[in-house]
Amino acid sequence: MGKLFSISILLLLFISTITPSSAKDGERYSFLQSQKPATPPVRQKLSHLRLFLHDVVSGPDPSAVRVAQAASANQSATRFGTLVMIDDALTVGPELTSKLVGRAQGFYALASKEEIGLLMSMNFAFTEGKYNGSTVIILGRNTVSSEVIEMPVIGGSGLFRLAQGYAQARTHTFNLKTGDAVVEYNVFVMHY
Repeated sequence: MGKLFSISILLLLFISTITPSSAKDGERYSFLQSQKPATPPVRQKLSHLRLFLHDVVSGPDPSAVRVAQAASANQSATRFGTLVMIDDALTVGPELTSKLVGRAQGFYALASKEEIGLLMSMNFAFTEGKYNGSTVIILGRNTVSSEVIEMPVIGGSGLFRLAQGYAQARTHTFNLKTGDAVVEYNVFVMHY
């Protein structure tokens, strides 16, 4: 019994030397590291951005271009399975000649069989004023037939780092002949 007890003690000592003894050591090797909050806490700001997005699909220099399409998309009333890449102008007014403040860059996919419903993923990349170089990221569902479309703001960069909020889109004009559209965006963003 004395020999078994001695082996047990040695085994226990060996295991305790190769196993971290505190939570602090365990955190050191973890992929998640706790951070202390900034002192004093930084207060979030609410910004309201009113912009006009110009989605131009016609003419010699379109800002929205179809880049992929399912074989069945042409037979679908909703063009389900079509992917469009965008680099749309963002202006302060509804005219394309009004002041350019950035670009809406990303894509939309026609993602509904029952209605014209888009999956939109885009960055509002600002090029003017105090927001120059900053972005707001919008990802959500756009049901084109709705009067007001609401999509979440899921992040941002620059002055909009850690942004959250929502965007409301309303069609300002839609040209049935060309397919070009001007969409008013009211974006409400909480950021630091």
